[in-house]
Amino acid sequence: MPSHPSPPSRSSPSAPRRSAAGSRYAPPQDLSKYAWLSIGAALATIALKSWAAWVTGSAGLLSDAAESLINLVAAVMALWVLKVSIRPADEDHQFGHSKAEYFSAVVEGVMIFVAAALIIVTATERIIHPVMPEKLGLGLAVSVIASLINGGVAWIMYRTGRAKHSATLIADAKHLSTDVITSAAVLIGVGVVALTGLPVLDALVALGAGLSIMWTGFTLINESVGGLMDAAPAAEAIARVEEVLGARREPDRIDFHAMRIREAGNRRFMDLHVLVPDTWTVKQGHDYTEDLIDDLVRSDPGLRVSAHLEPIGDPKSYEDLDDI
Repeated sequence: MPSHPSPPSRSSPSAPRRSAAGSRYAPPQDLSKYAWLSIGAALATIALKSWAAWVTGSAGLLSDAAESLINLVAAVMALWVLKVSIRPADEDHQFGHSKAEYFSAVVEGVMIFVAAALIIVTATERIIHPVMPEKLGLGLAVSVIASLINGGVAWIMYRTGRAKHSATLIADAKHLSTDVITSAAVLIGVGVVALTGLPVLDALVALGAGLSIMWTGFTLINESVGGLMDAAPAAEAIARVEEVLGARREPDRIDFHAMRIREAGNRRFMDLHVLVPDTWTVKQGHDYTEDLIDDLVRSDPGLRVSAHLEPIGDPKSYEDLDDI
């Protein structure tokens, strides 16, 4: 049997750094400091909006303050989840604890529904019995300050969540962004009341805010259920994988199939069949696959890869495709 040179190594100084035990996978980064930032922002906005609602008697500002209370609950839950999700795998959780991120979103979604229901009830009562808000200029100023705080924190968390592939930070950022949008609606409502002198408009805006908050709760729960059901990751995560595989494909010589990726909080788990020349030795195929996995992990540090090696010319390599 003629010898065949081993495939060239793709290893480089930028390859994933190995631990003392030889693992290519770096431990997840502790991002809990961003949850503390969110907690601080929630406490500040709750104080500002509650005071403004008490001073003005505005139902819209009251609904805004109630949503900030939900932000606080979500931030505390995010803090706990971010700590749990980075725990290493153990005997009871052999794939790690990253799916814990989805539980925070479920709890947050339920709390949002409760807050939305209370807002809708209050707004309905104000529609039936309108109350003219007072000191509207003060209420508008306070709401603007609170919105700026939430907007700044949301921007920081979203940017970090995208960079670190943290579903919890991205979800919390989206929720804070929704709070900013709701605050903008309340500002418009209070402003219209100031111009028209019709207090019922304040209650109508509060009703709309309540319905918007309820939709946010539904969306978060739906996304969390998708994660618990092993939904596929975002298109950009799949695109990164396809880019690595595309660069390594060689017609009639090296190919890949049966690729599956599932999202699990801050991690993505991938199964892949690697098709290599029939004449390669086990070591050649193994070395190639190891370099391939290093490339994949370098493109997405949150990826965990399980690869199955197959000879490209063997019909049996394709018999299991119907089971995928």
